[in-house]
Amino acid sequence: MNILDVKNLSVTFDTPDGDVHAVKDVSFTLAEGKTLAIVGESGSGKSQSAFAMLGLLPKNGHAGGSVKYMGTEILNIPEAAINKYRANEIAMIFQDPMTSLNPYMRISKQLTEVLVHHKGMSKKEALKESIKMLDAVQIPEAASRVHMYPHEFSGGMRQRVMIAMSLLCGPKLLIADEPTTALDVTVQAEIMDLLIDLQEDFGMAIILITHDMGIVAGSCEDTLVMFGGEVMEYRPTIDLFDNPQHPYTKGLLEAVPRLDQDVETLSTVSYDFLQGGKS
Repeated sequence: MNILDVKNLSVTFDTPDGDVHAVKDVSFTLAEGKTLAIVGESGSGKSQSAFAMLGLLPKNGHAGGSVKYMGTEILNIPEAAINKYRANEIAMIFQDPMTSLNPYMRISKQLTEVLVHHKGMSKKEALKESIKMLDAVQIPEAASRVHMYPHEFSGGMRQRVMIAMSLLCGPKLLIADEPTTALDVTVQAEIMDLLIDLQEDFGMAIILITHDMGIVAGSCEDTLVMFGGEVMEYRPTIDLFDNPQHPYTKGLLEAVPRLDQDVETLSTVSYDFLQGGKS
């Protein structure tokens, strides 16, 4: 069964210079327990697509099309209605944990208020559950570190805290918006391995938003490639890597450095395909 059905999703922003079409007719499906990668360079519309699905667009943003979660339309529904889906059913990890976490609040406060608000737990119950989740994301000495401030954690540990926060309510769908961008390569691999392990443990579906093709190959069943707000290619990941059809996809793959090739000049993405539109 599909946990998510997105059809002709569009996002438009009102600006003093006129309408800006950030996302245009994006369609895809996601089955329960599976992982979809949405890839493309900065400004391609990846994050705005996710924000639209969760009703997180700014006031000058407008979404059109259809987003069905477990068969129920959730796009543009009232704030009170979409709040029932946020955290409880669909959770999101944002790009930079240092800006997503409140620097003035202890981690314990930020974690427990999620459970108090969404699950109606007492503060004592919420704290106990928060420590268990920090253990699940492999933060050492969770019982004592839960009372620290965000700046007392490393970048990788802060990202683990954000993952723990997103999983507290047991969502069926996790949207990870470039969860490894601000981390070094070694920590990136650790975070991706952690997400895969947690996916197996919790049985959730994942949308992985990234511009890094290197982290997609081993973790995502399907890949959707975006450029300029449009879908360039949408295929099973193995097929896409073995035989990319669109020139932009080929450019993205060729731009990834490879250990088995000795080259003096790195490849860059060519935009010649813009002259003839999508192919």
